Amino acid sequence: MAKLSIRDLDLTAKRVLIRVDFNVPLSKEGAITDDTRIRETIPTIEYALRRKAKVILAAHLGRPKGKKVDSMSLRPVVARLRMLLDGVLDADENVAFAPDCVGPVAEEMSNNLEPGQTLLLENLRFHSGEEANDPEFARKLAALCDLYVNDAFGAAHRAHASTEGITHFVAQSAAGMLMEKELNYLGKAVSEPFRPFVAIIGGAKVSDKIEVINALLDRVDSLLIGGGMTYTFLNANGQTTGKSLVEMDKLNVAKAAMDKAAERGVKFLLPVDHVLADKFAADARTQVFSGDGPFPEDWMALDIGPATVKLFSEEIAEAATVVWNGPMGVAELPAFAKGTNAIANALARNNDAITIVGGGDSVAALHHSGVADKITHISTGGGASLEFLEGKVLPGVAALTDK
Repeated sequence: MAKLSIRDLDLTAKRVLIRVDFNVPLSKEGAITDDTRIRETIPTIEYALRRKAKVILAAHLGRPKGKKVDSMSLRPVVARLRMLLDGVLDADENVAFAPDCVGPVAEEMSNNLEPGQTLLLENLRFHSGEEANDPEFARKLAALCDLYVNDAFGAAHRAHASTEGITHFVAQSAAGMLMEKELNYLGKAVSEPFRPFVAIIGGAKVSDKIEVINALLDRVDSLLIGGGMTYTFLNANGQTTGKSLVEMDKLNVAKAAMDKAAERGVKFLLPVDHVLADKFAADARTQVFSGDGPFPEDWMALDIGPATVKLFSEEIAEAATVVWNGPMGVAELPAFAKGTNAIANALARNNDAITIVGGGDSVAALHHSGVADKITHISTGGGASLEFLEGKVLPGVAALTDK
């Protein structure tokens, strides 16, 4: 990695501001319902604490739009942090909470930290200066610390004050361990993949994924398409697909991608059968439709069918690198999650491949299928991982200090 890592810094007795991704789901009662994002950054926090750093954690939660919203406070995270850091020095007892992320109180609390203690700042997005990347707000954040570490890969594609602006006001800025892991795995897939390299792209719309599809066509050996976007591609090939989701204004874009695959010698695999429903509902009547003829007029496709699962699974089994982003169907409805879950299992069965999965629905399928521990790398940043695969520069990475 061409950027400084936290391992390159002298942390002893330094105030180290670590940008983390604690944008966790909360229940109506304010309880954390999934602490994955907190757990993922514990190795970085633990590394800093064991080296006697004074750790300051900065994060956002939800979309408060620059105003204080009590239901989006990061205060519930303190108890979970204490639990997860139990046994790391005395860190479980030494996690304090600052009622604001900048200003006199936050500065006093950061100045009073002892080595091995942790301070969690209140939600960055309670201030409009965060998302606006306001230099004055960034300067106030920098006033809290001596060194800066970015471990929030999921926010690295945003040029915000806590991801990009702050780096202009601190001596050194480095990647945390989670950030380092993300960049190493995704970077390897983009630049030096073991072959055959298979990418699986799902989701509803071609417009959301066309940039990553085009970028991957320059790198992969096979591209497997699933989800709602399938039906724009099929329509571009002249097949009518009933009431399935189709972006009629993207037919040319879809056709151009398929032509590019043909020119590059990339296998471009579309579903060969489909689970159709008579309505978009959990209790819809269903049928499996195969072939390239017109779909029944009043039916819509909501998942890939068994023949497609077999076709895709065989392609995955031969791969040495697999990248997967996006569901194969309407995975939030159990009746139409079978294709997505089957792909999760196909990845898990290929023990010899480097498997990288990103995107909420794809990651949820791994956990639902009980195979998350069999995947090489689960990316914590949906949007960031897509932009990285597209070859875009991530502002939060570019801003870090070069080695």
